[in-house]
Amino acid sequence: MPEFLWRGIDRKGKKIKGEIEADNAAIARQLLVRQGVDIQSLKPKPKDILEYIPLLQPKVQEKDLVLFVRQFATMIDAGLPIIQCLEILRDQTENKAFRRVLKDIRKSVEEGMTFSESLMKHPKVFDKLFVNLVAAGEAGGILDVTLNRLAAYLEKVAKLKKKVKGAMTYPAVVVGIAVIVIAVILIYVIPVFAGLFRDAGAPLPTLTVVVITASEFVQNYFHWILGGVFLAAVGFGRFRKTDKGRHLTDRIFLRLPVFGMLLKKVALARVCRTLGTMLGSGVPILDSMDLVAATAGNTVIERAIRRARDAVSQGRPIADPLAESGMFPPMVIHMVTVGEATGALDNMLEKVADFYDEEVDTTVEALTSLLEPLLIVFLGVTIGGLLVAMYLPIFQIADVVSRGA
Repeated sequence: MPEFLWRGIDRKGKKIKGEIEADNAAIARQLLVRQGVDIQSLKPKPKDILEYIPLLQPKVQEKDLVLFVRQFATMIDAGLPIIQCLEILRDQTENKAFRRVLKDIRKSVEEGMTFSESLMKHPKVFDKLFVNLVAAGEAGGILDVTLNRLAAYLEKVAKLKKKVKGAMTYPAVVVGIAVIVIAVILIYVIPVFAGLFRDAGAPLPTLTVVVITASEFVQNYFHWILGGVFLAAVGFGRFRKTDKGRHLTDRIFLRLPVFGMLLKKVALARVCRTLGTMLGSGVPILDSMDLVAATAGNTVIERAIRRARDAVSQGRPIADPLAESGMFPPMVIHMVTVGEATGALDNMLEKVADFYDEEVDTTVEALTSLLEPLLIVFLGVTIGGLLVAMYLPIFQIADVVSRGA
């Protein structure tokens, strides 16, 4: 629907301005007059040229979704109609992409679609998990409760992701800077020393010869090295996109020392929290397990959940196939068994998720404490080794000179 910018004076004589949606300018003028606005100007809202360049479009962030869900739940709980809630939230959001999404959702709801059906039109913003939870809340008449539960879920998932990114960022930045420094030394610093040593004509230590050889190799084949790294990264990315490659690399990742345990705990926390949230919102267990498998983030755990889902569809309790997979610790199996027996599986899964959130915190702290000395040793051995290799011949030449004197 077209948008119009307007300026005018209200009933109290105060100058006001704003935006309004209408099929045409005449209808927009009628709507403003009914609101008691003395219109001074009314013109179509100009299009933003960035809207036509997909790469420059702002993305809808997790924080935008969390804020939207939390505020939407509060308004629904207060008794406001869905259309009015969407209009208010659309006007106050700062993300232009999200504003357009909310505008389209509001229009779809006005045309008679349910809220969940309107969300389904935007899969890049609202995934299947989000849509199914909203649909369950609508069907059960507890949309506000479901939205609050969904907001809590999104907040905890975002917090978990932030922890993992924080653990990975520090070593990646340090190693990246170290690689750049080493490359600069090999390409620009070592050749200067090599020229001096050749002029001196003195025999060089083995370590110095190795470093000079490495420097010449990097200088001569620098472009080939960059190309090889780029091709390796692209090849790995394409291999990861295949089912076989994704499963193989996910299995390798889970077996890595320290990092593998961290990834497994993150996956278990995500799986338990997602399944607990969906069951607590009234989504059937088979549908819940389908969606949980799709959002597990690791194909090894995903396959275990899908096998468990098939077993549950045949009448078996969920704990048995999870135990047979070997991917879920005994504590998880025991909590699931108790949850099934007491009819409180969603609460038990939430407790397990909270436990693994704390475990992730502990593992991240341990990982950081372990990486700091290892990175210091790495920097000392590499950069320090290069410097020592260059100064050894200088010490030898100085010693020869002093003896000759």
